[in-house]
Amino acid sequence: MNWRELKDRNVTVVGGAVSGGLDSCTVSHWLREKGFEVQAFTVDLGQPDEENLDAIADRMIACGASEAAIIPARDALAQAGLKVIQAQARYEGGYWNTTGIARPVTVGAILPRLRERGIEVLFHGATGRGNDQVRFQLAANMMDANAEVYAPWRDPEFVEQFPGRQQMIEYCEVNGLPIRPARESRYSTDANFLGLTHEAGDLEDVTISPTFVEPGMGVWPWDAPDQSQVVTLRWERGVPVALDGEPLDVEGMFEAANRIAGRHGVGIGTHVVENRFVGVKSRGIYESPAMELLGQSYEYLLQFVLDRRARELFDHVSKVISVQIYQGYWLDLATTSALAALEPMTRLVSGTVSVRLHRGGVYFDAVEDTPSAMPHSLYTDDSSMEAMGTYDHSDAEGFLRVLGISAKNLGRKQGTSFDREV
Repeated sequence: MNWRELKDRNVTVVGGAVSGGLDSCTVSHWLREKGFEVQAFTVDLGQPDEENLDAIADRMIACGASEAAIIPARDALAQAGLKVIQAQARYEGGYWNTTGIARPVTVGAILPRLRERGIEVLFHGATGRGNDQVRFQLAANMMDANAEVYAPWRDPEFVEQFPGRQQMIEYCEVNGLPIRPARESRYSTDANFLGLTHEAGDLEDVTISPTFVEPGMGVWPWDAPDQSQVVTLRWERGVPVALDGEPLDVEGMFEAANRIAGRHGVGIGTHVVENRFVGVKSRGIYESPAMELLGQSYEYLLQFVLDRRARELFDHVSKVISVQIYQGYWLDLATTSALAALEPMTRLVSGTVSVRLHRGGVYFDAVEDTPSAMPHSLYTDDSSMEAMGTYDHSDAEGFLRVLGISAKNLGRKQGTSFDREV
């Protein structure tokens, strides 16, 4: 779809999902120049790179928007982020899907505002070479099958005028639009309180060390204190309820975990050269302190409650969910079914676990191993080298004889030998 088609259909007002960055400023002003009334909507996701979200609204008005609104959605993002942790849904290389999960939350917050105003078209500034265009589009279509999505980066006239970020910067400077060119010229950042995504600009040159990126949620691990810190987390039925003994709701848990983990460089600077859904590779530098701290502590508790078969199922479903989020399918049947499959396991994750943070690492320290503290733990003394427990060593004799039947048959029939090449 291009802007002329919108004109032909007598569309006069468009609503935008905007962050207040370079793309948002450029697109909003450009659409106003084409004769559209632009209403800008920024969703409050606790963006760490914005001290005052009202400043985004002011920027969008200065860029030509007739209205600019801030929509609260922190609680919705916190609940979605918790589901990501419960699914251990990390994409290639350990990316916690912090931007991927934020897109359906963003769309879900904006669509009701568009309906209230009778606005039929949602626009966004996501590139035609990336994943976010898919996430915005699919989320909008699944939530409202009648929703129309306009993506300027897929409009030939827009791309011809703005083949790259430099042309957008120059356009904003010529038109006196309030961008931050010094930072924007080096790389792009997408932010919410689950994590920061840095990409584009100088980060596209993989011969350059990414250490020029300035962390927004903590410090690089080598700049973290040399003194480690032990943090204790209490989980009940898959939900974190207390940090170092202080009761917190889910949103408060993310805020506190971000502060503590970021200070120790945890989750800062994750480097991934990933496979985008559209079929190209991109380089990203990610920050997600709380996701890493909470996610690792959750994984440690999972190890106590999942048996071998449940673990195999969990790992398979986890991978499915991670790809689904990354590719924009958070709301479809496969994801909802996969999340439902994990629910019986999630309910078993109750426990108090302590982890040690040190220069980017999250290390297991201890658990409160009592029936009341961790009621569903399968960990017993059956594997002990110090006590007999209920597992009699001699019982393994028959077990190994049964296993040996197929092993010996393989050796006899297929000529397996110790000197073959492996």
